[in-house]
Amino acid sequence: MKQPRLNQESRFQRVNFLENPNVGVFCKATDNMCIIRKALPKKILKRVSTALQVNLVELQIADANIVGSLLSFNKHGVVISNIVGEEEISLLEKNGLSVLAVEDKLNAVGNDILVNDTGGLVHPKMKKDTIKDIEACLQIPLTTGTIAGLDTVGMAAVATNKGVLCHPKVTDEEKDVLASVFQVPVMIGTINHGVPLIGSGLVANRYGAVVGSLTTGIELGRIEEAMQLNE
Repeated sequence: MKQPRLNQESRFQRVNFLENPNVGVFCKATDNMCIIRKALPKKILKRVSTALQVNLVELQIADANIVGSLLSFNKHGVVISNIVGEEEISLLEKNGLSVLAVEDKLNAVGNDILVNDTGGLVHPKMKKDTIKDIEACLQIPLTTGTIAGLDTVGMAAVATNKGVLCHPKVTDEEKDVLASVFQVPVMIGTINHGVPLIGSGLVANRYGAVVGSLTTGIELGRIEEAMQLNE
């Protein structure tokens, strides 16, 4: 079903999650679903759902609420830290996702993996066997690399099926790799009044975006352009 066209106020929601503007640490989204930490107020959940136009799956991984830092997913599957329990795996599978619990020293996978439905960039020190397992789960090719010299590529950028917004100090070579991997335009920007770690404060898909409350109007304009949300 075609999603309704939203006005700008609806497409962009500036929020805090329990007084924390780092919304990307607690939440991740695709064009099909948003996985979000448990125990948020209903009014916040409604605003997130309104912006992203997808169903929300509330999740807690072990005793951690930082679900955005502990998982990465696309329309095919979800890659998640191996601290996840069977109940949470079952919940994700019931929502149509293949689940891979990563057995790797680098298991804060939301920080270390950046994906859309076309491709992915991963921490350059991730084990080759782990990368193969992730490729099978998400059904995409993966490339190792950095963004602005940072190994934690999942925090340095946000990728959707329409665009990538990344750390403003990305090099030209890194930017070319991002464009090749994700097959969408790549732009630079900041969130939360000048923070360069885009993934920490932005959750986005093809329909809209949720950003930390400190994000300025100029930054919102950049997000809108990068993610092609003005169409």
